[in-house]
Amino acid sequence: MRDLFLAARALLLDMASMVLFLVVVVITDNLTLSSALGMALGVAQIAWQFYKREPVEALQWLSVVQVLAAGTATLFTDNAIFMMLKPTVISVVLGVVMLRRGWMNRYMPPIAVATMADIGTIFGFVWAGLMFLTAALNVGLALTLDTKTWGAAMSAWGIASNVGLFLIQYLVMNAIGRRRAAPAAPPMTC
Repeated sequence: MRDLFLAARALLLDMASMVLFLVVVVITDNLTLSSALGMALGVAQIAWQFYKREPVEALQWLSVVQVLAAGTATLFTDNAIFMMLKPTVISVVLGVVMLRRGWMNRYMPPIAVATMADIGTIFGFVWAGLMFLTAALNVGLALTLDTKTWGAAMSAWGIASNVGLFLIQYLVMNAIGRRRAAPAAPPMTC
């Protein structure tokens, strides 16, 4: 169970600035405040890791760059359609980055990397697919809903889809890991 919480913590920390942006925009309907808070959190997370002398992973860099670029553009344009469509670009870029083999290893405990790196790679591609699906869904919702409804729908989808896939992955990998770690039964003799 400890490994589940460690992996969940890493995932939540990587998504924190985007989640904060969506939550604040839903609550306040204020693009400027939402963008500024998301940007501040993204920069603070990277600064904290530098302070602690911890490595900053590629997905973390991508997340903060996306938040800064999209947040800056939102602050300058103050355009609701632009703001609602930019997560599509972010999701597509994340999906492309997630097509890289082995990116999932950061979220797996060392024993899982040693015994199930192949399953982690498969789930890495499943996560990429989820990002592409999210991008397509976002385009449809951004072009048909108002800002507040869009924010609520995408926040609910983002949390439910990520938590759902995370739990499925955990259960599948746990079952496979237990099977692979079990000692092989001796051959039957007649």
